[in-house]
Amino acid sequence: MDMVSAAVMLFLIMDPMGNLPIFSSILRHIEKKRRRKILIRELLIALAVMMLFLYAGQVILNFLSLQREAISISGSIILFLIALKMIFPSHESSTSLAAGEEPLIVPLAIPMLAGPSILATLILIAHQSPDKMLDWTLALLIAWGASAFILMFGELFEKLVGDRGLAAIERLMGMLLMMISVQMFLNGLVSYFEHIKSGY
Repeated sequence: MDMVSAAVMLFLIMDPMGNLPIFSSILRHIEKKRRRKILIRELLIALAVMMLFLYAGQVILNFLSLQREAISISGSIILFLIALKMIFPSHESSTSLAAGEEPLIVPLAIPMLAGPSILATLILIAHQSPDKMLDWTLALLIAWGASAFILMFGELFEKLVGDRGLAAIERLMGMLLMMISVQMFLNGLVSYFEHIKSGY
């Protein structure tokens, strides 16, 4: 995986189009000027958390002595489940706040932006190629920047594409993510069988 493909994958997992309606619902009762400040704060908190997992995750996995193939296969399963949720979304949401209540870290920064899915993926790519940390950092910044742009101009995007358009884009992103997850699974299997053959 190179920097561009990693950035695309991380952007798909962040799913800014799918998060737009939820962000709008949570921030709807807050004054417009204050809303933008809250969004910037939550975006920066999410970025800090993701960077932490990108750089500290490898230490955790090394401590657990997990094989690269196991991480690749388990990571592909996680991505597959995320893709399924994007293609067949659930309308149930427990992220609502009291009217006028200002969100802090939860639920916008965590888990909407820096959720378990993106954190697990960051650990995975860092462990697979620890010598390419600069590439992974740039990929994360690109994906985060694109997501931040969409969320900051959320009202404009919602007006341009509408609810049906947002749903269609999210399903398309889910299909792309599903293909990436299947490829990761196949790569993990091939690597595992090659590892077994080399052992004999």
